Amino acid sequence: MSTRPIGIGFIGSGGIAQNHHLPVYQKLRDEGLVEIVAIADVNEAVATATAERFRVLHVYTDYRELIARPDIDAVVVCTPNFLHKQPAIEAFQAGKHVFVEKPIALNAIEGAAMVEAARVAGKKLQVGYCMRFSTGAQAVKRLVDDGRLGEIYHARCHALRRRGIPAHGVFTQKDKQGGGPLIDIGVHILDLTLWLMGHPKPVSVSGQTFAKFGKRSDVLGLLGQWDPSKFTVEDYAVGLIRFESGASLVLESSFAANIEKDEFYTQLMGVDGGAYLNPRDIAETKLFREESGMLTDTTTFGLKPNVWHDAEIRSFIDALLSDKPVVAPGEEGLVVAQILDALYESSETGKEVYL
Repeated sequence: MSTRPIGIGFIGSGGIAQNHHLPVYQKLRDEGLVEIVAIADVNEAVATATAERFRVLHVYTDYRELIARPDIDAVVVCTPNFLHKQPAIEAFQAGKHVFVEKPIALNAIEGAAMVEAARVAGKKLQVGYCMRFSTGAQAVKRLVDDGRLGEIYHARCHALRRRGIPAHGVFTQKDKQGGGPLIDIGVHILDLTLWLMGHPKPVSVSGQTFAKFGKRSDVLGLLGQWDPSKFTVEDYAVGLIRFESGASLVLESSFAANIEKDEFYTQLMGVDGGAYLNPRDIAETKLFREESGMLTDTTTFGLKPNVWHDAEIRSFIDALLSDKPVVAPGEEGLVVAQILDALYESSETGKEVYL
């Protein structure tokens, strides 16, 4: 990498790019670390308005024109899931690094092609699993790495909404999204939990999905009213993952369920201690142990506020500048995709799926 600022190109200029990525890159540009060279989006009006807001000179409706630019070193893919694979692969073929929003792709087959393209090109692929960078998650990771929990033999993770079916975008269309809450919000808590556990190798998955609310027109929509006729995904999923180490993990995710409140957490069970983490709320970071003949609960104090998108993007740029591995690599994003594919397959077949 040269000493000039890293040239960045955005493919997709919707909400995730405008609200989370571009504001951070704007700060990095002011610090002299990057240059936001161009934005590409099939919606020219949105791309143009976004470019004006963030002072980006070049706008394209064809992403291929963007990745052909020699002054772009890395591409940020902020498109719907079904449009992750091809732009990423072509960016690698053009010699660019890639940051792709979560999940890695529509499914594991596409994700594997992206990982292979990155390997062949010798370029970096980071997946947007930002919750690894929450201050609570970083604290729990330090506890795990310091051996405070001992062997982690089981974990539970929930990404549950009581009434949270999205009314915008393609979140309810399986052909474009790949699934429902499991692939939208479940991926975040699954990736976070796998990372905290040290990424044990999964060997089998058993799961079940349901669609009890999304196809109905009489269900309250707290995120707006969606079109039930276009709802082709699950609204609840549960899975059990077994690992080569003998450990296990239970995952639940919903867009809608008759529960008391939304839940977003991961809970680790180790032989020397346990941990509870809500990555969205640093106050909900706790450690459970048995010490000196008594049970103890430890809460954290003094953790800095969450700035996970800032930390995530800075880590990507640092990896490019320092030529070191990215924190959330494509290979780990691929494992998440393989688990999700297996859970969906298990639900369809009624059988445990071996990986």
